[in-house]
Amino acid sequence: MTKKLSITIFIAALAGVLLFNSWKATGIDTSITSVARPSRAATNQFYVSNKAPLAPSGFIKLPLGSIQPEGWIKQYLLLQKNGLTGHLGEISAWLDKHNNAWYSGNGTGDHGWEEVPYWLKGYGNLGYILHDTAIINETKRWLDKVFESQQSNGYFGPAVIENEHQDNKGKTPDLWPNMIMLWCMQSYYEYSGDSRVIPFMTNYFKWENKVPEDQLLKIYWENSRGGDNLYSIYWLYNRTGEQWLLDLAKKIHHNTANWTQQNNLPNWHNVNIAQSFREPATYYLQTKDSFFLNATYNDFNLVRKLYGQVPGGMFGADENARAGYIDPRQAVETCGMVEQMASDELLAGFTGDPFWAENCEDVAFNTYPAAVMPDFKGLRYLTAPNMVVSDSKDHSPGLQNGGPFLVMNPFSSRCCQHNHAQGWPYYAEHLFMATPDNGLVAMLYNACTVTAKAGNGNEVKLKEETHYPFDEKIKISVLSDKATNFPLYLRIPSWCNEAKLYINGKLQTNVNTPGTYTRIERTWNKNDVVELQLPMHISVKEWTDNKNSVSVNYGPLTYSLKIKEDYIKMDSKASAIGDSKWQAGADASKWPSYEIHPGSKWNYGLILNKDNAASFTVVKKAWPANDFPFTQQAVPIEIKAKGKELPQWTIDKYGLCDTLPQSPVAVNTPAENITLIPMGAARLRISAFPVVAK
Repeated sequence: MTKKLSITIFIAALAGVLLFNSWKATGIDTSITSVARPSRAATNQFYVSNKAPLAPSGFIKLPLGSIQPEGWIKQYLLLQKNGLTGHLGEISAWLDKHNNAWYSGNGTGDHGWEEVPYWLKGYGNLGYILHDTAIINETKRWLDKVFESQQSNGYFGPAVIENEHQDNKGKTPDLWPNMIMLWCMQSYYEYSGDSRVIPFMTNYFKWENKVPEDQLLKIYWENSRGGDNLYSIYWLYNRTGEQWLLDLAKKIHHNTANWTQQNNLPNWHNVNIAQSFREPATYYLQTKDSFFLNATYNDFNLVRKLYGQVPGGMFGADENARAGYIDPRQAVETCGMVEQMASDELLAGFTGDPFWAENCEDVAFNTYPAAVMPDFKGLRYLTAPNMVVSDSKDHSPGLQNGGPFLVMNPFSSRCCQHNHAQGWPYYAEHLFMATPDNGLVAMLYNACTVTAKAGNGNEVKLKEETHYPFDEKIKISVLSDKATNFPLYLRIPSWCNEAKLYINGKLQTNVNTPGTYTRIERTWNKNDVVELQLPMHISVKEWTDNKNSVSVNYGPLTYSLKIKEDYIKMDSKASAIGDSKWQAGADASKWPSYEIHPGSKWNYGLILNKDNAASFTVVKKAWPANDFPFTQQAVPIEIKAKGKELPQWTIDKYGLCDTLPQSPVAVNTPAENITLIPMGAARLRISAFPVVAK
């Protein structure tokens, strides 16, 4: 998926709202327009927005706790709570409080790097969203120790200890883990309003401002990911208005890796890319120079042009992206998936561009769910669009990194083991956002209830009911007692050409342009109902740069071959990667790992008719009783297709499915009926198919 943002379109978008259609309902004070971006002429009166001279954002994140997820996203959050995220504090050696530099209160200890803040970033937000007292209290215990660790000079957290590369011993502390912990503090403040957070961050940034430039952000990880530090500075500036923070922001940007290169990236590590490509767009908020905003779009397009000619919204970099390794069997870290989702959510807010919400959905629906076990009690380090074995063998150099990186293991992959926790909580926090004109936008469609101030400051409550993306109907009901006039924005996906809008049962016309927002401004009364229908159709995407392979889409969902998955229980400790560590009392029998092997043929090419859509039959099934659609057994939509086995396409010498044959493929095997299921529910999968020659 690519997108080009020309300077002309960019300036036009920022100058004001681009109106495509406008309609006034007869006899009702309702204005409906299609807009490419929200107007930024006004400033939201109720939620913290960018303070001048920062450029106004398109949308504003609501405080934690404003959105109560329901339906399948709530079920996913509950699986996290009862699974790996909720119990990681009992398992991971990195979260052992004994002699932990994050928990000692003075920064001393024999361990303490990125793992604690990685975990708290998602774990704490999970608790805030679910209003789970136990999780909230445990998060506060850790954060109280972080507050306690702040020194008189403003520095906090672990003293100078060795990070995983041992490249900073005795030098300036590694600031990368502190960047994550600042985000934990920001979430905690949004939820609790704890008055300690603002002076804590202020004093830390005063310390940081005194670090000499020749010592600032020189370690690999902190240098790549300085954009996370930059975002926290703007977060604090928007609450205090202290001008020196903007000088610090310039200093941070100038010492961060250069993500503004036209045809290159400072490094090609998959997580760095997914997380750091947004840094120029973050700095754009201060400079208002479109060069920086365009650089973020350019980075996104560059990596996907070279390594992302595959379905699922990501790219192939099974540690680093490597020249020539572009086949859909190339994988990406679970860390990379959740960081890409976070980047998309932030960029949707910065720019107001619906493109970022669509890419977030692509990753969230099609790539990320398959990286974890259905019960959320194990995950794997690497997941690929084409993946027909998930075992504990070393598959290098077919995959760049050497080790058991494909097995589902709760003890393994210390980065993803902890960082996975942010994926679904951050997604749930962005279902709705506030708008500059004191309205609300349904950014990511999912069942939920949102309570927020809008219009003249009344508290409004909206209930969204939907099984999206497995259903095309979205219903939003007004539950507020007070009538309130405010604009409600609904995102119309670019793939939907026939969207229909109903207000209180009445069809509205000519207002649903793909790739825009439908803006509805009216006085909303209790029991008003907005219904949006997003008709889904089969589409076939050809990946010409990847052997003319194809992927099959139905609305926002990409479909994969249904392969019988044989799960083999393993000893988690025996199958963990080399740097894994677990607490002495961790019971591996309660937390097994699993290999997944194919129990049916996987090497099929698709038979396509001249009319691609006619090659497939959509079969809709009952919604799962447990509200969880991301398993083979529970998927509510399947697609029937025809294919032929390709005997020449086999497991290669590295133990991976071989690279794609060039399509069209000539083969004499008989045609067979095959079943496709949503890619996110396929933990073994073929998502990019060869095409059989006619």
